[in-house]
Amino acid sequence: MNTFVMKNWDESIVSGTEGGPRVAYAHATLAYSGLIEGESIVDYLLYYAGEGYDGGGTTAPGFERVEGSVDGRKGSFVIKHDTGFDAKGVSSVFTVVEGSGTGELAGITGSGTTTGVIGEPAMSYTFAFEI
Repeated sequence: MNTFVMKNWDESIVSGTEGGPRVAYAHATLAYSGLIEGESIVDYLLYYAGEGYDGGGTTAPGFERVEGSVDGRKGSFVIKHDTGFDAKGVSSVFTVVEGSGTGELAGITGSGTTTGVIGEPAMSYTFAFEI
């Protein structure tokens, strides 16, 4: 099974107010297991629509640098996320940033998804890649 857990999450409001429309910045560390083994650092810019808005939850584009191994090959690479979350859960689609692979992951390309339930410690991911 391909999963990751959040080791830490540090969020601060950039503009707006708690409960209303706002923009925030988040910095997090994740630990991966499965196809990807290792840790990552991710930075998100979050948009919260505000309480009472029923047109969706939060959108959060972000970049994540993964360091470890993919299918046994060691190195690092960067992925770009388009994430959304609401009271029901979290989901994202991501793509590998072209040219970002290092070590045995040089030349890696690919994409994937993440899904999870708010409050659960582990989230699942898919990842299709080529080197």
